[in-house]
Amino acid sequence: MDLTLASIIGALTLIFGILVKVIGFPAQIKKNAERKSTEGLSTLMIVLTFFAYILWTAHGLIKKDMVLILGQGVGIITTGIILLQIIKYNKK
Repeated sequence: MDLTLASIIGALTLIFGILVKVIGFPAQIKKNAERKSTEGLSTLMIVLTFFAYILWTAHGLIKKDMVLILGQGVGIITTGIILLQIIKYNKK
């Protein structure tokens, strides 16, 4: 494996991107579930993030780039769960 600056930055981007999605968002999901509320979250920001993940994943599919597909695909799932929580808890 050729360790170039680009490959190192690419690997770190993938690692930290996934950490945000498997640690950061799940912590928020858990907090929302415990409180039965999404108060304080910006619905617009979550919606924009969700669609950004969808578009990046689509771009990855077009380019056949597994780093984008995996990294951004996890974001679709986690932000999608938060969107469902927003819908569920705002009905009350």
